[in-house]
Amino acid sequence: MIRFLQSKDNRLVKAIFWVIIGAAVVTMVVTLIPGIFQDATVTGDTYATVYPHWYSRYIFAGEKVSLTRVQEIAQQQMQRQRLPEQYAQIFMPRLVEQAGQQLILQKVLLAKAASLGIQANEDDVRAFLHTGQYGELLFPNGQFIGDDKYRQFISSQFDMTVGDFQKALADDITINRLRAFLTDGVTVSDKEIRDQYRKQNVKIKFDYAVISSDDLRKQINPSDADLQAFFTKNAARYATAVPEERKITYFAFNLDQVPGGAPKATPQEIQTYYNAHQTEYQQPEQARSRHILIKFPGGAAKTDAEAKAKADALLKQIQGGADFADLAKKNSEDPGSGAQGGELGFARRGAMVPEFDNAIFNNKIGDVKIVKSQFGYHIVQVEERQTAHTQPLNEVLPTIQVQILRQKESQAESAYAQQLATEAAKNGLAKTADAHHLQLVTTPSLNAQGTISGLPDGSQVIAKAFTVKQGDAPAFAPTGEGFAIFQVAAIAPPHAPTFADWKDKVAKDYADERLPQLLNEKTKALADKAHAYNDLAKAAKEVGATVKTSDLVGDSGQVPDFGQVGSVAPQLFEMTVGSISGPINAQRTGVVAKLVDKQEPTADEITKNLDQTREQALEQRRDEAFGIFVGAAQDQFKKARLIQINAKLAKPAGPAGLGGQ
Repeated sequence: MIRFLQSKDNRLVKAIFWVIIGAAVVTMVVTLIPGIFQDATVTGDTYATVYPHWYSRYIFAGEKVSLTRVQEIAQQQMQRQRLPEQYAQIFMPRLVEQAGQQLILQKVLLAKAASLGIQANEDDVRAFLHTGQYGELLFPNGQFIGDDKYRQFISSQFDMTVGDFQKALADDITINRLRAFLTDGVTVSDKEIRDQYRKQNVKIKFDYAVISSDDLRKQINPSDADLQAFFTKNAARYATAVPEERKITYFAFNLDQVPGGAPKATPQEIQTYYNAHQTEYQQPEQARSRHILIKFPGGAAKTDAEAKAKADALLKQIQGGADFADLAKKNSEDPGSGAQGGELGFARRGAMVPEFDNAIFNNKIGDVKIVKSQFGYHIVQVEERQTAHTQPLNEVLPTIQVQILRQKESQAESAYAQQLATEAAKNGLAKTADAHHLQLVTTPSLNAQGTISGLPDGSQVIAKAFTVKQGDAPAFAPTGEGFAIFQVAAIAPPHAPTFADWKDKVAKDYADERLPQLLNEKTKALADKAHAYNDLAKAAKEVGATVKTSDLVGDSGQVPDFGQVGSVAPQLFEMTVGSISGPINAQRTGVVAKLVDKQEPTADEITKNLDQTREQALEQRRDEAFGIFVGAAQDQFKKARLIQINAKLAKPAGPAGLGGQ
C-alpha cells in the first residue's frame, strides 16, 4: 500500500489545485472538438501512441493509450448514462471514440506540462488525499482507514487499482497545475467587470406579440397533388422510411415449467454464502437515542437564556418522573422526531453534529442530559448502544435464502433454456415445443421497438432477434418470467412506403418544411407594421398575434412562449424603454417585443459585488485562455505527426451518425 498516505505534509496542501478524476477540462475540449485525431495505424491492444517530442518517434519512446482502458471508460460512461445494454452496438462506437480522444488529449497535455517542468509527485498526491472530501473518507478523525478498505474504496468508486488511481490523480493534478501556470497572468479590468455585472443584473419588462407555429400550421393546407409532388421529390428521404421488420417464432416457459420443481437452499450453501459475504453483514458502532429540541435561534425562545431555561425546566420534569415521550410531543421543536416522542432511532458514530454525537456515544444509557449544538438545546437520552459487530447468521438467514433461491432459479431457467435451444436446433422448434407441452407462436411483423403481446417482457427477445439472421440456430432470451426460445421466421428489409400509406406523415413533413419560412415571413410582417405604426398592439391585432406582458426579468429569466430572455433575445437588454424590437425567433413562436421598463443596478450595487464578479470573470477568462492553449497544442501534435492511432479502432463500424465519421 502507499505508506506515504499515513503522513501529512501541510506545506503542499495550498499548492494543490482543484482536481477531478477523469480530467474534466480534457473531456470538455474533446466533447467540443470530436474527431480531432486521425493518423497512422498501430496494432495490438494499443489504441494510440502519443510522442512527446519529434525524436521520440525514432526511439519508440511514446506514451501508449490502451484499448482496454478506452473500452473500460466507454463502458463506464454507458452505465452512467443508463444506456440499455441491448443497444450497445449503437452507442459504444461513439463512446469509444470520445474516450479514446479524451485519453489522447490528456497525454498531449501531460507532455506539454513536462516540457515546462510541471509534474505532480507522491508528495502532491499524499497532500491531496489528506484534504477535502478524500481526507474525510480516507482519514476519519485523522486515522487512516487501512490498506484493505482503501483498496476496496478505490475499486468500488473508480474501478481501478490503487496504483492506477494514484497515477491518474497525479496526472490530473499536473494538468490543473498546467492550467494554473498558463492562466496565472490573466486579468480583467474594472470596467469590464462593471460592464459584466451590469449586463448580468439589468432587469426588463416588455410587451410581446406572439405568433404561434401551431396556429400557422393550420394555415398550411396542401392539396393531394402538392403532397404527391412532395413525396416524389423527396423519394430518397422516404426510401427506407418503413424500418426493417421481423417475424419471430417462439415458445416460452416460466419457472413453474422447469423440470425438478422449485429449488431449495441447503444448510451448507447458506453457510458458504454467509462466509463469502461477511463484509455485507458488518454493523458499525451505533447508538439509539431520543431528544427534545429547544431551538435557538429560530425557535419560540427570543434569547439564548430563555431557551436554556426552558430546557432546564423540561429536564427537571423528566427527572421528576414526567413521561419523556409526552413532553417531546408537546415541546420539541424538531418536527420530525417530536411527533414520534423524540425518537431518533439508531445512528452511526459521526452521523450527528459533534456535540450530540459525543453525548449519545459517551453518556450512560438511560441518563438524561442537556447538550447545546448549533441548533439549540437538546434534552438527550441514550436508550441503547451497539458495538461494531458482524450480524449472526440467524439474523440474515431470510435474506440469504432469498439470494440463493434467486440464483438457483436463474441458473435453472438459463440451463433449461439452453437445453431446449439445443434440442430445437436438432429437432426443430415445433417438435421441441410439442414434446415439452409448450405453445409455439409466430408474431406478426415487428420492428425493433415493437412488443410481443404474449410475453411479460419481450424487449430482450426482440433486441436479440434483430442481431441474428433468418435460418440461424434457435436462440433464447429472458422474458421477465422465464425464457423464450426463438428463431427469426421472416425479414422485411427497410423500404419505401406507398404514398397512400404514408400520406399523413407526408403532410406533416410538408408542413414542417414550410413552417419556418412562413413563421419568419409573418413575424417580419408583424415587426414592420409595429415599427410603421409605432404601436405593437395595433400591429398584432392586424396579423392575428396575441399580446402578452412579461414580469420584470433578468438575463436568466424565463418568459412563457418566449423562453430564457438572455438566450433568445439578448438585444432587448440594450434597448431603450418604448422601443420596439425586430423579429425574434423564440420557442416555436415568432415574437416582436416592446420594452416598457428597464432597471439597472446602481453604482453602489456594482461596487459591492465587484470582487465576486471579478472572480467569475477571471475564471471565465482563464477557461477561454486554456481552451486556446489546448487547441494549439492538439494542432501542433497533429501537424508534427506525434499522434499515431489505430485507424480501425478509432473508427469502429456503426450506424451512420453514431459510429465513425
